[in-house]
Amino acid sequence: MTMIRQDDFIDSVADALQFISYYHPKDFIDAVHEAWQKELNPAAKDAMAQILINSRMCAEGHRPICQDTGIVTVFLKIGMNVQWDATMSVADMVNEGVRRAYLNPDNVLRASILDDPAGARKNTKDNTPAVIHMEVVEGDTVDVQVAAKGGGSENKSKMAMLNPSDSIVDWVLKTVPTMGAGWCPPGMLGIGIGGTAEKAAVMAKEALMEPIDIHELRERGPSSRAEELRLELMEKVNKLGIGAQGLGGLTTVLDVKIMDYPTHAASLPVAMIPNCAATRHAHFVLDGSGPALQTPPSLDDWPDITWEVGEGTRRVNLDTVTAEEAAQWQPGDTLLLSGKMLTGRDAAHKKMKELIESGEGLPEGVDLKGRFIYYVGPVDPVRDEVVGPAGPTTSTRMDKFTDFILEHTGLLGMIGKAERGPTGVEAIKKHKAVYLMAVGGAAYLVSKAITGAKVVAFPELGMEAIYEFEVKDMPVSVAVDVNGTSVHEVGPKIWAAKIEEQALEVI
Repeated sequence: MTMIRQDDFIDSVADALQFISYYHPKDFIDAVHEAWQKELNPAAKDAMAQILINSRMCAEGHRPICQDTGIVTVFLKIGMNVQWDATMSVADMVNEGVRRAYLNPDNVLRASILDDPAGARKNTKDNTPAVIHMEVVEGDTVDVQVAAKGGGSENKSKMAMLNPSDSIVDWVLKTVPTMGAGWCPPGMLGIGIGGTAEKAAVMAKEALMEPIDIHELRERGPSSRAEELRLELMEKVNKLGIGAQGLGGLTTVLDVKIMDYPTHAASLPVAMIPNCAATRHAHFVLDGSGPALQTPPSLDDWPDITWEVGEGTRRVNLDTVTAEEAAQWQPGDTLLLSGKMLTGRDAAHKKMKELIESGEGLPEGVDLKGRFIYYVGPVDPVRDEVVGPAGPTTSTRMDKFTDFILEHTGLLGMIGKAERGPTGVEAIKKHKAVYLMAVGGAAYLVSKAITGAKVVAFPELGMEAIYEFEVKDMPVSVAVDVNGTSVHEVGPKIWAAKIEEQALEVI
């Protein structure tokens, strides 16, 4: 009979969460590298280069791949013959592991979990509690899978109760384009089929714990309907032309994972959950011999890729930029930003709107006229860092504030991740503003362009406070110009047509 010690379990969870914060799985690196080599769209190829460079930097520096260090999900399979040498419950041990990992002073991880989600939404300060799925199985070990799931990709999860005669492929192909690029492709799709509504969703999430192995499946051939669906969906989703970061291109998904379960004769539940470019998961087994610690990979596993400034790249001084200058920028242009910008996410936008409407006005230091605001919630700095990883958050969440903020503040531009929705694009066009896109999944790389950072308003909001950043050569792309032309609208259409007409090879 196996005896699992409390400290061994906690240490193993904490170690795994620290490990996945800065090490991508090797299968993911290999898949992105292959996609990068085959990509024909320069914008998408550039985005994947930044993802790969960021990944290596994080592996070397032991800092988070993404500023959103995720909500922790744990799958536990506990052997029936296991005994516990513990005073805490299993859930409490998991959460203690999470707490230790996220508060580790050598690599502080962002606390993103809010209690009272429909009310005060107060930060728990240590990223607990985790979402835990436990199953008692035969055996004398404890099998543990942990993941840290970013909110941007989790928010794009989809579910449907199809009729038994409906086509799952048709539903996926109709649904994926509605997810936009806020889930930071290229990544994986986890699909759960059958059971009940909640079972399908859990299977979709659990499927994402598996390594990328679509090429091996192609070579050996499918042995079940689920494997046939994986191959069919992999090909057809990539033919949509959505591409890396939604810019249009050959690779949108690196793998499609499917789990299924018997279901009611009248039902066909289907859930689809995407995993982003910050894919983070680990697996370990406790057998009573001590903690199960992760083995660091070799840095030789990462490709040697550099990011070069292209000939058409514009350098922009944020301290002197004018509306007339911004009006010359075209969708897809690459810019290098230098100077000062402000930051702000959902909570900050809500507070700014309330203050303006009340007549109180914005706090001192928050003058947005003619300036840029960056949608970001950075990780706290460690050692000699100015700021921790500081990649963009999903911009569509700010769409409902955009018209109001542009009208009442004179803001010139916004920087964020992925596409803007119709409401946001219309407001940008109306006020002749611009929207710039930074690469999601390159947070540590972006942070190296930040030379100064200070909180100027709403410190009580933690990572959602308003900062003033000073940046030097921060790379971004023009995603929506002053005329309301969106690269996320035109890019995928162009590349879907190219793939169809020229029979281009997709991953």
